[in-house]
Amino acid sequence: MEKPLLVTDFLDRARRHYGGQEAVVATTGERYTYEELGERADGYSAALAARGVVKGDRVAVLDPNTHYHLEAAYGAMQLGAVHTPLNYRLVPADYEYILNDAGVKVVYADHAYAEKIEAVREDVPTETFVTNDPEKVEGEWLSFDDLVAESTDYDRPEMAEDDLITINYTSGTTGDPKGVCRTHRTETLHAYLVTSHQNISDDDVYLWTLPMFHVNGWGHLYAVTGAGAKHVCTRGVDAEWIFDTVREEDVSYLCAAPTVLNMLMDHYDDRGGVETAGDAPVRAATAGAAPPEATIRTVEDEFGWYLMHVYGATETGPLITTSDARRFFEDDSDDRFAVKKQQGIGYLGTDVRVVDEDGEDVAPDGQTVGEIVVRGNQVMDRYWNKPEETEEAFTDRLEGYYHMGDLAVVDEDGFVTIQDRKKDIIISGGENISSIELEDTLFDHEAVGDVAVIPMPSEEWGESPKAFVVPANGDVSDPGVTAEELIDFTRERIATYKAPKEIAFVAELPKTATGKIQKYELREEEWADEDRMVGQG
Repeated sequence: MEKPLLVTDFLDRARRHYGGQEAVVATTGERYTYEELGERADGYSAALAARGVVKGDRVAVLDPNTHYHLEAAYGAMQLGAVHTPLNYRLVPADYEYILNDAGVKVVYADHAYAEKIEAVREDVPTETFVTNDPEKVEGEWLSFDDLVAESTDYDRPEMAEDDLITINYTSGTTGDPKGVCRTHRTETLHAYLVTSHQNISDDDVYLWTLPMFHVNGWGHLYAVTGAGAKHVCTRGVDAEWIFDTVREEDVSYLCAAPTVLNMLMDHYDDRGGVETAGDAPVRAATAGAAPPEATIRTVEDEFGWYLMHVYGATETGPLITTSDARRFFEDDSDDRFAVKKQQGIGYLGTDVRVVDEDGEDVAPDGQTVGEIVVRGNQVMDRYWNKPEETEEAFTDRLEGYYHMGDLAVVDEDGFVTIQDRKKDIIISGGENISSIELEDTLFDHEAVGDVAVIPMPSEEWGESPKAFVVPANGDVSDPGVTAEELIDFTRERIATYKAPKEIAFVAELPKTATGKIQKYELREEEWADEDRMVGQG
């Protein structure tokens, strides 16, 4: 028989079997059972329906990992509305673009970020604005808590597994963000895969250090909920608070970007060691390029946590590979470092390949470089309103596969290891930064004649943007602007995390005979002391 795969099934299951069990530890101190969480989601569904939201409408959430995000997401999806999470690190101009591009009808914004939406309110199609504390927000905003108390009566529409249910915006390789369209089916199957490979069970206590907006928290909005496990919510990331919470709530599982792991290790070292666990053993997932051996050793040998390294992209669910292949290493052996530093092998049902420019598989020798491509049920349906970009993403080297833009090698067992990036993307602390967008911003300054942006190694962020600027006046010694002034210039125009961390004034940039900038030469010099030209960000 066939049963439609719907994301609403996750909360439905939790309410049915775990209704009286604690579901959420809120940042405000409240604790909600799954039945209470479900009732609040029902209240938001009813409030949205009363304000004209119907199946297919886009409903946005701008929130720093509080219980409101969970309620708003499920409240929208129960109506068949398209959950559209927003990165809280963006600037008003970014929100203006996204809200217009997606045609968002309703936005919920946490009071700490609502002012960024209020700044563009008159320039977007959004009709209803909701926050958790209207008294702290300028303008006319509805109270989330008042709305969910109005009624829980709504009609859930018929939904099909191929219906669009989320749009996640990613920076991509151009200035305009791209909306990654995901269906009930892709979200559901990805959550199944995460549940299996991350060993999620109903007695897990999950700490939200990973942003919920980031590809729906790597699917943990669904997986943790469906398992009947407990969500521990956060507002920002603080190392001392994380360790305290892990102990006090008996946290058993968290996802931590390399930057978060670095923060935890610094705090641990500064304090000469702290208690790192409660009564439950802790496992942590990290993603991106290879974590350094020192990170793995500290997290596992000193924290006593079990570290899992995974890999993917917004377009792929995100997760498509894991290095948690325990038949290839012993937990207490140094052999594990060589395995865990790789991106690893494909998730169940996921076809991960490394191909050359003709779309042929490279030799599995751990030396021959090709591009990672993937085909799987967790891969996106399309880019929102961008058919040409969608076509290119699935046909560049090999038709029918999503092209990751990462250059890698593969060994005889099929383990993938990234060597470099094909895309003009910098991944800093888990955030995508478009070097093209940053270059365009710098070009707007009158003192900039030419510019190239590349990633530079960063102990804190894995990698950070560095700009090589040719002064408009041609004088490197007196370029007419300081590096600090240029950095401030970018911070005023784009999200602050995208600003360059360093600027080098140069007389010229390396170029081909046709005038194309050879960023590879700049990266090669910048990363000369590293084992590969990607960071751990």
